[in-house]
Amino acid sequence: MKLPEVPYADGIGKRGQLQFYGLDHNLGAGDGGLWDMQNLTSDYYPVLSTRAKRKIYKNLVSPGGLFAWDALAWVEGTAFYYGGVKKGDVTAGEKRFAAIGAYIIILPDKKYYNTVSGEFGSLESTWSGASLTFTNGKLYEEAAEANTIQCSGVAWSNYFKAGDAVTIAGCTKHAENNKTPVIREIDGDKMYFYENVFKLDGENGTTEYTETGNLTVRRTVPDLEYLCENENRLWGCDGRTIYASKLGDPFNWNVFEGLETDSYAVDTGSAGDFTGCVSFLGYPVFFKEDHIYKVYGSIPSNFEVMGSATLGVAKGCGGSLAIAGERLLYLSTSGVMIYSGGIPQSLHDAFGMTRLRGGRAGSDGLKYYLSAQDESGEWKLYVYDTRKGMWHIEDKTHATHFCRYQGNTYFLTAEGEIALTGNILDAPEGCTDEEDFTWFAETGDFTEKGSSQSTSYDGVKKSIAKLWVRIEVAAGAEAKVLMQFDSDGKWVQAGQTLKPERKRSYYLPIVPRRADHYRIRIEGKGECRVYSMNREYYAGSELKSTRGPQ
Repeated sequence: MKLPEVPYADGIGKRGQLQFYGLDHNLGAGDGGLWDMQNLTSDYYPVLSTRAKRKIYKNLVSPGGLFAWDALAWVEGTAFYYGGVKKGDVTAGEKRFAAIGAYIIILPDKKYYNTVSGEFGSLESTWSGASLTFTNGKLYEEAAEANTIQCSGVAWSNYFKAGDAVTIAGCTKHAENNKTPVIREIDGDKMYFYENVFKLDGENGTTEYTETGNLTVRRTVPDLEYLCENENRLWGCDGRTIYASKLGDPFNWNVFEGLETDSYAVDTGSAGDFTGCVSFLGYPVFFKEDHIYKVYGSIPSNFEVMGSATLGVAKGCGGSLAIAGERLLYLSTSGVMIYSGGIPQSLHDAFGMTRLRGGRAGSDGLKYYLSAQDESGEWKLYVYDTRKGMWHIEDKTHATHFCRYQGNTYFLTAEGEIALTGNILDAPEGCTDEEDFTWFAETGDFTEKGSSQSTSYDGVKKSIAKLWVRIEVAAGAEAKVLMQFDSDGKWVQAGQTLKPERKRSYYLPIVPRRADHYRIRIEGKGECRVYSMNREYYAGSELKSTRGPQ
């Protein structure tokens, strides 16, 4: 809130600012909003305050990704780490992660790590050879016809397991056997399928035969751009197709037997590629730049994809999806949106004409942390407080991944730093404190026109006579007030620099020069809080040229 204007007979009025609302990068922004800022927080609203210090957990030389399940996981170079221990090898480059049960999935490598067994491997598996015999066999200890493939000396269990859907390719004598059946049993060098799944030789089609040539048997996974888990299935998408894995099975995406546990795939009719996916309110939700698709249903037979033409996730911003305050936030082509399951609403008003791109985001449950580029290409970390409805800017962090682990929010920077941010609880051993950081708060232009900001002297232009800033500065910290007049680009310090040896509060008086308009900038280093900012102004060209209300 702000204190009411107090007019005096000599034309002097006073205006007090007791609340600071966060970012308001708009021309003509009202009292309490800030045109620009660095390293501030809403934690102590209505007080303007510096953010809490972060904790530095680790520095990676070649960062590739960060994820959390039962422990922290990351990629450094070509190595995948879980709980601080290397578990397997991946390709170099940025990774995407998801988890289902004990499995952590790593894309685009299509690798997995089992957190229970410690097994690390590939979701896909391929056997290739020069010959493959198709024959009769058995099924559940009963004789079965045309259901078996055999390759002498091959231990099929090294490649596949019962329940896998495998794609057989390379058959030329009976091309009908190029198909994707589901394995029922494996016994040494034999794999058994449902009866009569294959074409055999002979007049009655009951005689075994051997295919020769370049033969393959493969378990494949789609080339997924985005991935999430929902109701014990992995869901993902490539350009225009939505996929779901077999129930509880991240290895199988091609099982179509008419069962409740089946995989699922469907194409969408709208133009453009998918830009992101997430599990939200119990549904898998998929995004294009101008569409949102929600998948309803509990089993493949009743899955239904419902789409709506609306602002979705901007291309390259699939990592901006995060849930905060029970709502979903993301970066669209028109700015940050908030989505509750219906029509998304804009949260971008505070940014004015600023447009963001390349967003990556995380959440602590109530705050939304967005690392994004502005039009100049500069990275900044923006924080939206869902409880207070305010944006604040922290620093120039270029985060590539966020995760939540043991009550703390972590992020990985492009430079390789893994840090904890926000209100930190029980930081892991070995963490180091962030050094004291610089901060600033810059207001918009004050014109002190009665027509826009006062109830008195309507239409009469005013000039500032005196400024008071109430500020608290921690021991060893420092702060100062600067002013800029008539948009001349020069910041002039007003008053002394505050550098107390112990925590101290100040009520700093400042007498500025006359100007058409002015800005105020408070900056410093270390922990500081601004409690109020009061302005005294006068009307007219002379101090006593305008009479106040009688």
